[in-house]
This record gives sequence, structure tokens and C-alpha cells, in this order.
Amino acid sequence: MRIRHTAATAAATMLLALTTACTSSSDNGDTAKPAAPKYEITHQDDTGNQREVVVEVETTKNLEAVFEDVAGKLDDEAGYFVLINCTSGGAKAADNRLANGRVAVGKMGAASTGMNEGDREFEPVKGATCP
Repeated sequence: MRIRHTAATAAATMLLALTTACTSSSDNGDTAKPAAPKYEITHQDDTGNQREVVVEVETTKNLEAVFEDVAGKLDDEAGYFVLINCTSGGAKAADNRLANGRVAVGKMGAASTGMNEGDREFEPVKGATCP
């Protein structure tokens, strides 16, 4: 009987180890970030200490993911001002602004944005809609 109990305990321990190894826990702080929806950069300054990046999207969903995707591609030392607009609803004189963001790349970026080097700031426009 002792051998049978030991074999059962070993099998249970092995099953528990395999189950634990194959599962993941959200306690480690890793959370999947939402994917950026389709967007288009319609204007991007490529000179100067302060640069504007204009982005157009078709939805208000996951705007911060759009900002993070765009910000992650900015590597020239400068201060970037990211303007996220809806593809429709705007006029020649006024955009349909959905969100604004700032990115400080390098020391010049920090100086021109008033932020710390490497910082990013995202702010959605409250109540903004995009059909």
C-alpha cells in the first residue's frame, strides 16, 4: 500500500508541476496592451527642436495604443507634439481632434517640451467622437 500511495503522490506532483508550468499568472504585472487600430501619419516635421506629428484614425478605440505606436517610432532628438484626429468630421479650419500627446526624445526634447528626457504624455479629448 505504501508503494501505491507514493506512486499516486508522485503522479499528482508531476501533474501539478505540468499544470503550473503551462499556465500564466497576471500577478506578475504583464498585461497585454491593446493593438493600435489602423492609422495614417498625414504630416510629420523632420527638422527643428519642436516637431509636429499629425495622425488620422477612423475610430476612438485604443487611441493611446495609436499614440504609443507612433511615439515608439520617434527617435530623432526633439520634442514631439502628436495630434490625433478623426479622418472625418473636421473642416479645413478645424480638425476633429481626438487626442494630444507629447514625447521628449533626448535632452533637446526635454528642453522643448518641459518634460523629462524620455517622458511621454497622452491626453484624450473628452467627449470627442469619430464615426
